Amino acid sequence: QVQLVESGGGLVQPGGSLRLSCAAPGSIFSSAVMGWYRQAPGKQREFVADIYNTGSTNYIDAVKGRFTLSRDNDKSTVYLQMNRLKPEDTAVYYCNLWVEESNFKAWGQGTPVTVSS
Repeated sequence: QVQLVESGGGLVQPGGSLRLSCAAPGSIFSSAVMGWYRQAPGKQREFVADIYNTGSTNYIDAVKGRFTLSRDNDKSTVYLQMNRLKPEDTAVYYCNLWVEESNFKAWGQGTPVTVSS
């Protein structure tokens, strides 16, 4: 099975920063769309951002200008740089891999982000 390994979550004060990482198998990473989702307490999982193998990105309005998604193809790793964090960003963040051709999806284990004073 495809295994995604996440890291980087933690507790941070409002206005602070965190960087999340997600590593995937290189052979599938190179042709896949990599994304981040989050699930806040009592809410359903929501899309946050994704990045295509061309480097093009998409963000929800709530994080535009604060979050930056990038990928390192040599390391088969995607990064989510989260700046100026807000309490409403508090959630478990999940890495997602999507192969368009087959609609195959794989998920990371989730890494919790808590933004609180």
